[in-house]
Amino acid sequence: MIWSLYTRVVLTFLGSVIGGTIIAFFVATWVFEDKLNENLQITLYDFGQDIVNIYDTIPLEEANSLIQDMHQLNSYHVRIYEEDGQFQSYGTFEEDDISTVTMEQVEQVLDGQTVQVPTNGVSPIRLGIPLETEIGTKAMFVDPVSPSSSSFLIKWIYYFLSYSLIAGSILILVATFFLVRPIKKLTKATKRIAAGDFDVDLNIKQKGELGTLARSFEEMTRDLQQLEQMRKDFVSNVSHEVQSPLTSISGYAVALKQVDLTNEEKSRYLEIIIAEAERMSKMSDSLLKLSLLESQSQHMRLVTLNLDEQIRRVIVAIQPQWVARHIQFELDLPATPITADHDLLNQVWTNILGNSIKFSEDDSVIHVSIKQDTTFVTVQISDTGIGISHTDQKRIFERFFKTDRSHSRTYGGSGLGLAIVKQIVSLHQGDIHVKSEPGQGTTFTVTLPDTQ
Repeated sequence: MIWSLYTRVVLTFLGSVIGGTIIAFFVATWVFEDKLNENLQITLYDFGQDIVNIYDTIPLEEANSLIQDMHQLNSYHVRIYEEDGQFQSYGTFEEDDISTVTMEQVEQVLDGQTVQVPTNGVSPIRLGIPLETEIGTKAMFVDPVSPSSSSFLIKWIYYFLSYSLIAGSILILVATFFLVRPIKKLTKATKRIAAGDFDVDLNIKQKGELGTLARSFEEMTRDLQQLEQMRKDFVSNVSHEVQSPLTSISGYAVALKQVDLTNEEKSRYLEIIIAEAERMSKMSDSLLKLSLLESQSQHMRLVTLNLDEQIRRVIVAIQPQWVARHIQFELDLPATPITADHDLLNQVWTNILGNSIKFSEDDSVIHVSIKQDTTFVTVQISDTGIGISHTDQKRIFERFFKTDRSHSRTYGGSGLGLAIVKQIVSLHQGDIHVKSEPGQGTTFTVTLPDTQ
């Protein structure tokens, strides 16, 4: 408990206030010490002069009687010394409160000097004043026997600071509770997230650093929740995609164990097994490639290449796919040099053109064009195929996303091709957009920075 933030804040505050109060008290006392002593001297001197005036004005006996009845003697002690050291005392006092007057001090006053003597009594000053009477000069010494106004002020300040410390401590206890409460909420929320529960609502309305921290934490929670959902979807999709070919391979492998199969049936079963194995191999390669791209562990090997020539070579490489379906290409490919990773960019055109061929009608036309300005190079690939719905267009670059399961069974594919395309284009600091209408075709637009 001693190491909790709440306790630390409180103890730090108390230590700071107490230390600061003590230091301030001693510094203030040191700074105003001379002023306090000066004020005390003035008070003592004024009282002593009042007594001197009394003895100057009225006879000795009457003056002694008048002084004996003065109310100021509750605060002062007066001693009047003769030349032989004998003295008459006025006022009540404790023996410990009034220190002894030396004969040397008495003689100085009798010689007409006003003497200020430091003491260790209630007040740090004793005042000696010559007193002229009708029977000769006497030495009068005045000592305070109760705290002066300055001493009272110091005492008042002491109690004021003490009560301020107590009140401040109570307030800081309450304030610290509200200060630490958001941090406790964050701690509890962290434990819930660590346990897999992302449904947390901090409800922290504070501003400043804690408010910023809380909002950042909530954003992090949403991101983690999204990542967790993506992980679950990924596992589910991989399991689904792998299960289908494994089921086919397993089923046809069992069928091959039958002894009454014809050679034609065995050949067909083996072809299916080989095709499904190749499908799994391609999906495995795509997953590995996508993982490398997303972790940015794929080191780009930038070279200067002719983009128009690269696209032509890709079209030639996939010629069996479009020739078999009598698909034509219309090309508008001016010479376009660009700096990029040749192999990665080659994968982009292979995937996009492969999709365009796959989802186009027989005897249709695919348009490919390049436009270049001072900043960007734009490649457009348009087909007149089945198109993509507006809802699905928002998700087509997600891993394993397929626009329609019925289309997936008809056209095949793992749903990773466009995700790979998106990642490669992003690595090149470019962008990709899709525009499509169901039944009217699709246009992919790839924009890359012109680094020439």
